[in-house]
Formats: sequence, structure tokens, C-alpha cells
Amino acid sequence: MSGNDARILIPPTLSPAAFAAREAKGRVTILHGLTMGTSWSVRLVAPPAGLPDVTPGIERVLDRVVAQMSNWEAGSDISRFNRSPTGAWQLPPPEFMTVLDAALGVARLSGGAFDPAIGALVNLWGFGPAGPRTAPPEDSAIAEALARSGWTRIEHDMPGLRARRTVAVDLDFSGIAKGFGVDQLSEWLTAQGLSHHLVEIGGELRGSGLKPDGQPWWIDLEAPPGLGLQLNRVALHGLSVATSGDYRRWFEHDGARHAHSLDPRTGRPIANGVASVTVLHPSCTMADAWATALTVLGAEAGLALAEKQGLAATFVERTEGVAREWQSTTFKAMLD
Repeated sequence: MSGNDARILIPPTLSPAAFAAREAKGRVTILHGLTMGTSWSVRLVAPPAGLPDVTPGIERVLDRVVAQMSNWEAGSDISRFNRSPTGAWQLPPPEFMTVLDAALGVARLSGGAFDPAIGALVNLWGFGPAGPRTAPPEDSAIAEALARSGWTRIEHDMPGLRARRTVAVDLDFSGIAKGFGVDQLSEWLTAQGLSHHLVEIGGELRGSGLKPDGQPWWIDLEAPPGLGLQLNRVALHGLSVATSGDYRRWFEHDGARHAHSLDPRTGRPIANGVASVTVLHPSCTMADAWATALTVLGAEAGLALAEKQGLAATFVERTEGVAREWQSTTFKAMLD
């Protein structure tokens, strides 16, 4: 599809400072690597005097997120939290608590459609550290995992930077940690004086500043393959984007596809016809969590919540191979 066929989205607010300073003069440098079981990339504008070696710093930022929030690392803060005695207050790092607070906030506002305490279900369905599976679990196993899940079983005290489990539930930040990593990396680059950049981790992105030609960071929104949808192209200027889709991770059994997007309320993969949800938000952390929540809610209920929260969201619903798109008012307002 050519660029002329794309819908163009412009963020509601543009930074006059970014345009006036013209600090973007230089050349774009691309860095990349691996983290969180996926890839990362950074496009940044190198100053005319030359770019210092920032790769070690980038890797330190990402390694810190992994050390705190990876369920695949037995020594991570989240793994230790999941092994802690129920009822005992724990003192995780401030970044961990920031993510927990954001996750519990979205859980509350979405009625539990987003839930950071479904590690038992994620593992049961083969999408966690326990490894993949080729057949759905038994109903009894799902019921047991549901009994060991639920965001209301987590208590947290932000002023005291402490949290505890009231029941032996397992936290899982896989629906929010990548977005947080993107935010952390963007903020670190800005602190190094590299305010013109595009950061990406596993398809979640955040753009800051401008390219050397004065253009923003244009990106094409991810869409489910094979549906022939019109392209959405957005200027990521002080804006982040996250997409949740049923085509990313799944397994098939007896002709049925079981996607990694689990409904925390039923303990099963979603079956609401939603192929993907994309959310645009200043915070990639929030875009990541909200994309998951709206996917679980489905197009009708998800769109209603997006309207209530003022979220810029676009939904793709697939019915017998035919696609239907739904867009929130805030998303439509960005269309050029």
C-alpha cells in the first residue's frame, strides 16, 4: 500500500520547543539488540560533534527492567515477590512499584480486564516460563489457576513503597513491562541530551523530538495480516503506541486457535472477535496496559471505556475473515 493510501494522524499537541530549537540537525543513527525475549531498536539524532557510545547505557536501562520484572529470571524482583509469604509486606524497587501502581490502576478502571496477577493462568496456558503447550488445559486446572489469580489480592502502599499478596497469586507484568521499558529508555536518552529519538521494544514505540529534516518520526500502525486494511500512519511526536493482537502468539488444537490474550475474568483466551487494538498515549506504559485491557473487553465494551477514559484507540474486529474497524473519538480527532 502506498503512502498516498494511508490515513495520517497528528498528535493533539506539538512541542514548540522541539521545532524552535532545531537541535535535530545531525544524522540519524540506528542501534539495536535483544531484550525481554524480543528485540529493541533506537533511532536517534547524533549531534554534529559525534555520538558517544550509548549502547552500554541503553543495555543497563533494559537489564534493570529485566532484573525487576522478568518472570523468566528466578532472581528477579517479581519472582522473589511471587515467592514471598502471603500477608508479608515486601519492599520492591521504586520502578517496580511504579509499574505495579499503573497496572492496578488500569485493572480497577477496566473492571479486571487487565490484571497483573494472572501469572498462574499465563503459565497454565503455555505463555509463561513454564513453557508452551499444544492442547488447552482441563477445566479443573483453569478453575484452580483462577483461584490463585486476581488483582484484588494484591495490596500496595505507594508512599511506603511496599506491596504484599493477601493470597498466593503470581504477578505477571508481561502486559505492561515492555511499554515501561520504552519509557525508561526514552527518558534516559533525553537525560543524556539526546532528545530526538524513536525507541521501540517488541513493537511498542515512543517518539520524541524531530528528525534532521524537521519531520516527526512517522510510523505505520501495526495491523492484523491478511485483512487488507487501510494503513494508519502517525507522527510519533511526544507520543507512544502499543498494539495487542491475537496473531502475535498462539497455539492451535483441533482446528481452534488459542491466543495469548487471556481474559482474567474467565481464565481462558479471548473469543470476542477482536483481532487487534492499538492505543496512542503519551506514556508507553499506559498504552501497553490499555491495549491489553481493551482487547479483552472487545470492540463494543472496549470502545465505550476508551471514550470514557479519553483514550485514542482503534479496534479491528474479525468475523469469518471480514474485518471491521472501530475508532474512538480521540483517535479520530488525530486524523488529518
